[in-house]
Amino acid sequence: MPSTIMASSTTKPIFTPPSTTLTSSSSSSQPPTRSSLLSFLRNTASTPISLKLSHSHPSFRSLSIKNATKTRESAETSPVSKVGGKDTINSQETKPTILVSEKLGEAGLELLRNFGDVDCSYDLSQEDLCKKIASCDALIVRSGTKVTRQVFEAAKGKLKVVGRAGVGIDNVDLQAATEFGCLVVNAPTANTVAAAEHGIALLASMARNVAQADASMKAGQWQRNKYVGVSLVGKTLAVMGFGKVGSEVARRAKGLGMEVITHDPYAPADRARAIGVEVVSFDQAISTADFISLHMPLTPATKKVFNDDSFAKVKKGVRIINVARGGVIDEDALVRALDSGKVAQAALDVFTEEPPPKDSKLVQHERVTVTPHLGASTKEAQEGVAIEIAEAVVGALKGELAATAVNAPMVPAEVLSELAPYVVLAERLGRLAVQLVAGGSGIKSAKVVYKSARDPDDLDTRLLRAMITKGIIEPISDSFINLVNADFTAKKKGLRISEERVVVDASPELPIFSIQVQLSNVDSKFGSAVSGGGGDISIEGKVKNGIPHLTQVGSFSVDVSLEGNLILCRQVDQPGMIGQVGNILGEQNVNVSFMSVGRTARRRNAIMAIEVDEEPNLESLKKIGEVPAIEEFVFLKL
Repeated sequence: MPSTIMASSTTKPIFTPPSTTLTSSSSSSQPPTRSSLLSFLRNTASTPISLKLSHSHPSFRSLSIKNATKTRESAETSPVSKVGGKDTINSQETKPTILVSEKLGEAGLELLRNFGDVDCSYDLSQEDLCKKIASCDALIVRSGTKVTRQVFEAAKGKLKVVGRAGVGIDNVDLQAATEFGCLVVNAPTANTVAAAEHGIALLASMARNVAQADASMKAGQWQRNKYVGVSLVGKTLAVMGFGKVGSEVARRAKGLGMEVITHDPYAPADRARAIGVEVVSFDQAISTADFISLHMPLTPATKKVFNDDSFAKVKKGVRIINVARGGVIDEDALVRALDSGKVAQAALDVFTEEPPPKDSKLVQHERVTVTPHLGASTKEAQEGVAIEIAEAVVGALKGELAATAVNAPMVPAEVLSELAPYVVLAERLGRLAVQLVAGGSGIKSAKVVYKSARDPDDLDTRLLRAMITKGIIEPISDSFINLVNADFTAKKKGLRISEERVVVDASPELPIFSIQVQLSNVDSKFGSAVSGGGGDISIEGKVKNGIPHLTQVGSFSVDVSLEGNLILCRQVDQPGMIGQVGNILGEQNVNVSFMSVGRTARRRNAIMAIEVDEEPNLESLKKIGEVPAIEEFVFLKL
């Protein structure tokens, strides 16, 4: 019988402040042993190794590693500690230099001045920034400064932390930051109330045509009949995204007498019910709402999620508010919906391109109210952001790892080298699992089963757990998951990750025989992914010749590499099925790179797993679904 060991993400933290320091003897040139590195990972997570996935090969098997071990002598004599693979200053004799390249609230500046030498230099060109950065330990920016690879190269290893005063980090090259061992932190919470208040302000002003009536009066007109509005009381508001801002908007809308529903894959139903909000599917939310307020992150899954197809499903005369990200709306499609009357009005604070073109049809539309990204623009929010980012930067310079760290983690080189292909497998299994969850199902619990021939105590799975968490959360969230913040983010979103280690009869040369991911208490888009009588979505994978493979879907065995997009079909096991589906894809010039069929019994049910190089269009997928012997299918993006 296999032995089983249970572990919970809440009992073994991703990062624990070390009580001891890993050192190597200066008299020995031998590298640390594997066991010492594993012990180091478990007990002293402060000396990091940066992880960089190379994009030179689609399997992402190449990794760049930076080791950061210190000799005992240097550890004892140097007034520094380690963060991000670099020396951080904790001596009272030497103060770090902190460059602030955009305006920051005075309260935040005061915190920084109490710790280091602060250089406030605004409106720097890229050339000037590169010149200054070589002498700086930290850099604080807002959205206007581009922290490019050239900036990190110019820093020559001295830059230890970049702080983004706000949420979005689109202007920071995270990959370059990770390569150069620089920690990136942001300030995600201080803007919450300000953004929610602005959403409500746009909601009310749009409903009563405040902006249009104001412009009309200033033009010398008195048009009371033209600007008759609509009441908010009793109307249904769909809050798309029930995070910090979305939930605060919901609270305020309830206070205005509105009925509030929400769609969010991670919205805890009990938390929503506590304030009188019902969690529903995406289609139900947009088809029943009188007002739709967007609070979702911009991810590949949400980019232009409000498009012609979405607008075709909304109630005629719906009104839309967006204080989240401009890219979640197809702006041309919104103009068409406004012109047709399907959408009555829109109130927008964010745009795909900022600032938008002066001749933008959307901005100039008479039924659209616009503001220039003012969601966080209150005095109180600006001070809050300044304090939050100052505390995060100072903490990082002290050697602390903040919960708001957004770039890649640090991992010992030998462990990373051995686990490299399993890192890719873990993330892709998480990414597949979350796509199998039907809309409206909140993910509360995930279980990861590691099968290995090694003793469970010799198997450090924190990086793998972090990557599975990354795969589950990132596709439908604006969170950036890494070894530092994986458990924290999962807990914050109400997602419990538990682990089980099972000893199997396999080669001990391989650290992992297989990884299984189970999602509990969720509805599945693909019924065949549900295993046994437990009702859990279950998928399993292995690494074969360095390449991640999907080997189990529910109770069906398959064998397909995870290097492209997948189509899973449950079908009647009969001749000609592979040819029919292959022909449909071939007609649309979609190349099948790999195909596998697994069945429970001859001439009964089977699952066909198809790996494709291109994304099939809707017409092709529809034709696959119309094949009589295909009982269900799902398309999964990797």
